[in-house]
Amino acid sequence: MVSPVWSLMRFLIKGSVAGGVVYLVYDQELLGPGSKSQAVLQKAEEVVPPAIYQFSQYVCEQTGLKIPQLPAPPKFNFNIRESWNSGIITMMSALSVAPSKACEYTKDGWEYLKEQIK
Repeated sequence: MVSPVWSLMRFLIKGSVAGGVVYLVYDQELLGPGSKSQAVLQKAEEVVPPAIYQFSQYVCEQTGLKIPQLPAPPKFNFNIRESWNSGIITMMSALSVAPSKACEYTKDGWEYLKEQIK
């Protein structure tokens, strides 16, 4: 059985992490213009791999474990904003023609069934 203190601690830790994420998103203006979001993504690509490497070195020193060197992450060179917008446009156009296509496919299905029954 989990003690109430441990449950409270887990709740507080999860709430702190969630609050930190919300603050980071607001502070870095990730929900703002696409150019700022792309700049933050590029900054994260520069900062995160060295931080992970330093942390893995620290763990190796503290535990005596040997962690193999990971390959460099692949570089992606595409505009996220354009990909996002084309995906949204495609989805909205598919949703806008869905009712007429459903009617068309229903008519085709009924015609096929009528031919098969005869």
